[in-house]
Amino acid sequence: MTGWYPVCLDLRGRRCLVVGGGRVALEKTRGLLAAGAAVAVVAPEVVPELRSLPVELVERPFADGDVAGRMLVVSTTGDDAVAARVAAAAERAGVFCNAADVPALCSFILPAVHREGQILVAVSTGGASPALAQWLRARIAELVRPEHAQLAERLAALRPWAKRNLPSYEERRDYFRGLVERALA
Repeated sequence: MTGWYPVCLDLRGRRCLVVGGGRVALEKTRGLLAAGAAVAVVAPEVVPELRSLPVELVERPFADGDVAGRMLVVSTTGDDAVAARVAAAAERAGVFCNAADVPALCSFILPAVHREGQILVAVSTGGASPALAQWLRARIAELVRPEHAQLAERLAALRPWAKRNLPSYEERRDYFRGLVERALA
């Protein structure tokens, strides 16, 4: 996965843009909304399901200025010329851009994701094969169960205590590692 740096972004309240109004746009919009993003969708036509989502819906073709003030942009039109325009506008504006199914135009890629409570598992093939990433995600999802999410909540509640009482990173790491091993043994 040369060149890609995995990261989880806090998108709560952040302005994001989806260009396109089809099924892929619907999937990407739902993912952004699940992360708490403030989403605008720009497309001349949209699938009916997009109309029921809490998004700013702009029913017209993409304009370069649409990327202004956005944290990230996802292009889902399936039209390589539009994707190239979106990517170029995002680059000029210093905005991260994902062009669905066109890795060469992406400044970030979207992994296959499984969520279980506070646990988020992401699988990526670096854009080589989304189908393989989805297959792997499905296998991993079988391993991540509700009891793991409950454990994550309990451990999160202990973090302030650990920060106050265990002075070094190593002590905190070892403390939590021991708790996890005992809980899952």
